[in-house]
Amino acid sequence: MPTLSIIIVAKNEAINIADCVRCARFADEVIVLDSGSSDGTPALARAEGARVVVTDWPGYGPQNNRGIDFATGDWFFSLDADERITPELAAEIRAAIERADVDGFRVPRSSMYCGRFIRHGGWTPDYTWRLARRGKGRFTEHYLHAHLEVQGATGTLRHPIVHYSFRSMESVLEKLNRYSTASARDMTTAGRKGSLGRAVAHGLWAFLRTYVLRLGFLDGRWGFMLAVSNAEGTYYRYVKLWLLQREPQAPAET
Repeated sequence: MPTLSIIIVAKNEAINIADCVRCARFADEVIVLDSGSSDGTPALARAEGARVVVTDWPGYGPQNNRGIDFATGDWFFSLDADERITPELAAEIRAAIERADVDGFRVPRSSMYCGRFIRHGGWTPDYTWRLARRGKGRFTEHYLHAHLEVQGATGTLRHPIVHYSFRSMESVLEKLNRYSTASARDMTTAGRKGSLGRAVAHGLWAFLRTYVLRLGFLDGRWGFMLAVSNAEGTYYRYVKLWLLQREPQAPAET
């Protein structure tokens, strides 16, 4: 029977890590890559049976690739600390890795925003590549928005990952700042150009795409708040990109 490794990247995830590891214990091994937590995350993960590797943080893509290199299973599944695998998805994963004709799978994801699971606005179904035969899949090297690339035949699983992405408005604001900074870094590396005008235009487009084109208005007040958050995150991403690319200002003469 093929073996499965589940890889979890984490830092300061004491609120999430125990439940995350528990939901992954159907696998043959659970590996947690901790990048310098100060809240006891490694100890909590070990207490639940995970193998913990303490390391630095080179970015989301490189960190997941480290996990793939540490893994010993025939297959691996990448799981974030704020995500959960349901029993139904676990059974589907076990059945999927027995297939000889497929090398990787994408998985739908159901995500929370301020205490409510969002059904529209591009969040459902939110397909993400997570499961691959070892040797057939690697993550891109992006610092933030890395994704799994699979070499070979692919398929789609039916049951979703449950994603506790934004439990409160405080977490929305914290991640908005952190993610926009990291995304601006990725765009700089990719040679993208920023400007204040682009920041405004992309922010407006993000709102319209989320709220109107992707039917976010059907989620009511939460759909509107999500559309505003997406617009803000996009605006700040491009503003930060622009500021990163500006020439240093010479000091004023006295």
